[in-house]
Amino acid sequence: MTLIDTTDHLAEFCDACAAHPYVTVDTEFTRDRTFFPKLCLVQLAYPGSDDAAAAAIDTLSPGLSLDPLYQLFANSSVTKVFHAARQDLEIFYLDRQVFPEPFFDTQIAAMACGFGDQVGYEALVRAISRRSLDKASQFSNWDVRPLTARQVGYALGDVTHLRSVYEHLSHRLLEQGRSRWVQEGFRELLSPDLYCIDPERAWERLKIGNASGRTLAAIRELARFREEVAQRRDIPRNRVFSDKALMETASIRPVTSAELAKSRFLPRHLCRGLVADGILDVVKKVAALPDHALPPRQKPAKPINQNPALLALLRAFLKARADEATVSTALIASATDLEDLVVGTPDARVLKGWRYDLFGRDAVRLAKGEIALAIDGSRIRIVESSPAEDVGDPRPRQEPPRFVRRARRDRVG
Repeated sequence: MTLIDTTDHLAEFCDACAAHPYVTVDTEFTRDRTFFPKLCLVQLAYPGSDDAAAAAIDTLSPGLSLDPLYQLFANSSVTKVFHAARQDLEIFYLDRQVFPEPFFDTQIAAMACGFGDQVGYEALVRAISRRSLDKASQFSNWDVRPLTARQVGYALGDVTHLRSVYEHLSHRLLEQGRSRWVQEGFRELLSPDLYCIDPERAWERLKIGNASGRTLAAIRELARFREEVAQRRDIPRNRVFSDKALMETASIRPVTSAELAKSRFLPRHLCRGLVADGILDVVKKVAALPDHALPPRQKPAKPINQNPALLALLRAFLKARADEATVSTALIASATDLEDLVVGTPDARVLKGWRYDLFGRDAVRLAKGEIALAIDGSRIRIVESSPAEDVGDPRPRQEPPRFVRRARRDRVG
């Protein structure tokens, strides 16, 4: 098995990759003790069945530069293929602020080919290649050296089997005319906004209920302070203090160390020292803010849905249309997309492109009452609605229950 630990060897392998139309990519990393992901291994494979067509790059090898890898990522003639790529892309973006392009994600492609929502790599390999993967090394400590042959073999399996998965899915998408269905999902993963870690926006990831302006200001400033400490020390956010401690502190806003020590969620060792001083400084700063500088109370992102029956009807129709097209419902529309449709958001995603053709057009007609849904055996089908004045009672006439008929006879008698 090929384990690359020098820059020259990496450049040689990347040159070999560049001679092919695609290369499959995966990473192994650790993050349980750090804020930023620690890249430990990058696996690459190009088309072919011999051992030389795949390699694992030991990114922790002293003196090794990843420049040849990033040059390959910039090569527009080679498609870079990943499975569930978000975490991998985050690593490369945070390291060099670049994305591998052109880009293909087999998890998104599988959703367009009827393999369900967010199908896992192992299940996809089993379904397409009829192979089973050795997952014994899945939870290895990848930053410990030397790596074992079994670890490297497991890691390479994540890119060697990916070749047949990619070839099958890309051919199927082309055959079914669905290649453009997945392009939006690919573009979304290549958005820097997904991976930018801005302390000023750290509070946006928190679940906040109905809070006053001053409490919101405290949440915002405490989240910013925690993010800055976590990034500076390269430790997980919760190692600074937990979300629960943050929300409790923002609500109570202690002004002395003694008050801070009464926290239910802040560990005792954090009630003194630099973190405690920082928390108290934040509380003091928030207390001094004038009312006009406080953030407004948060409003719901959308108007409260006034028609839950229509939302339920659209969910049923979405499921029926997805089953009919053998595509994942999540690829067509999310719960938010359906809510956008119900409340009349003009730029709703399902009113554009292929989603409109597949689902949005008829969903709008259904909401307007121009069409209806009917049960036909085990499937749902669309029927054209008739004008109200031409529609009689569609229910078949049924005899009343026996006890009702008996009561009627008794009354007549």
